Amino acid sequence: MTKADSMAKTIAIIGGGPAGLAAAERLSETQHRVTVYDAMPTIGRKFLLAGKSGLNLTHAESFETFATRYAAASAHLRPALDAFTPEDVRRWAQGLDVETFVGSSGRVFPKAMKASPLLRAWRQRLETRGVTIRTRWRWIGFGESDTLLFETPDGQQTIGSDATLLALGGASWPRLGSDAQWVPILAGRGLDIAPFRPANCGFDVAWSAAFAARYAGVPVKSVVATSDAGRSQGEFVITRHGIEGSLVYGHAAPLRDRLAATGKADFVLDLLPGRSLDALASALEAAPRKASFSNRLRKAARIDGVKLALVREVMRDADRLSAKDLASVLKTLPISLVQPRPIAEAISSAGGIPLDAIAPSGMLKALPGVFVAGEMTDWEAPTGGYLLTACFATGRLAATGLLEWLSNLDNQGNASR
Repeated sequence: MTKADSMAKTIAIIGGGPAGLAAAERLSETQHRVTVYDAMPTIGRKFLLAGKSGLNLTHAESFETFATRYAAASAHLRPALDAFTPEDVRRWAQGLDVETFVGSSGRVFPKAMKASPLLRAWRQRLETRGVTIRTRWRWIGFGESDTLLFETPDGQQTIGSDATLLALGGASWPRLGSDAQWVPILAGRGLDIAPFRPANCGFDVAWSAAFAARYAGVPVKSVVATSDAGRSQGEFVITRHGIEGSLVYGHAAPLRDRLAATGKADFVLDLLPGRSLDALASALEAAPRKASFSNRLRKAARIDGVKLALVREVMRDADRLSAKDLASVLKTLPISLVQPRPIAEAISSAGGIPLDAIAPSGMLKALPGVFVAGEMTDWEAPTGGYLLTACFATGRLAATGLLEWLSNLDNQGNASR
């Protein structure tokens, strides 16, 4: 046995999503024995789902702007992002022979617009470097002497490890593996887990039956939305239950929080962002008095189709309004929200392990030798590549912290001899 072999430790990574695999990659650069355990039949299931819409890996905006996209968690995540920036994400993908490009919105995608080639190359590299991957191994808790207990196809198994890294995800899309079944395990060890809430989610709206039947699935394009998150332009989709889509997701967190705090929240739309209020009011005033309401809006404001239907749905007496008041409605149309859609439908989740329970190294303060990464922890971000980048970055940071912790243990052991 070589000296390196005698110093090798056994490391367990629980969770085979982006954060867990990123941690495994960092640890595969060492002599340690690394095993990734995942409850699902295959790894990276949510990663593959993200790839169905093109796999938005990261964002090409300036790093200083990028690093602020995590709201209250930005300061906590900054060291991880500094160590693995959006540009590093692109270089990493290139190292797996996956070319990327920057879309018109600044979002970064693989040229193949798929997740599966990248995941296959990533797994192959990990296994070539000696990482073992076990699927259908569900972690069910700690055993005696902090061993790890798993349910497996061959019954319950007990595994010993010198250090453990948890990357089990949040609570969105539970059928893909992020089912939050780890919460009672860590709560049983004294951690106060912040309740999970949907993030990057749609909302229920009390549409009339006729409107929902006619317009479900129809996109509302080229509008500006306003909420506590500010103003942003884009598009969203009418659903049978309410609204969803990229523009909605960008405002989801403040809308969700306002609903929780006050019971009321409006998704406010400017249906004509290219026209001023005064110009619009003048055009409506000049429209023929005998024209029908729909013709008046179509000719004076170029409002028709789903936008016209939205005006009628939200403001039932809009046809009786003065030109000035109607212009105001078209510039600030309030869609009253009922509640967020269920967390199982959300792209991501907020909540989880409080950030103050985690040391800068990524280790749980209450559980020495146990590190955490990814969406298990209480942070959220809008869509746009921010979620994946932070999962990669926190996985790598926690792996680096784990290595430093093991090294310190070895140094202490050597000093005591």
